Amino acid sequence: MKEIILRIPDEKVDFVLELIEELGLEKADDLKIPEEHKEIIRNRIKTSNPEDLIPWAEAREQFKFKTKDNGF
Repeated sequence: MKEIILRIPDEKVDFVLELIEELGLEKADDLKIPEEHKEIIRNRIKTSNPEDLIPWAEAREQFKFKTKDNGF
């Protein structure tokens, strides 16, 4: 079974939910994040040094993304 996450414009939510129900598909109403995972994040936030952080746009530039040109 595949799991898909959709970003749906507010004005289309009712339509999409009705379609999911009509097709007999399962939908998760609430994604549960384990408390232990939340605690890890809270701890990282408390102990992080803002001077060590960089903006996402800058961090993203450091990644090397595979493209269709190189087989991916």
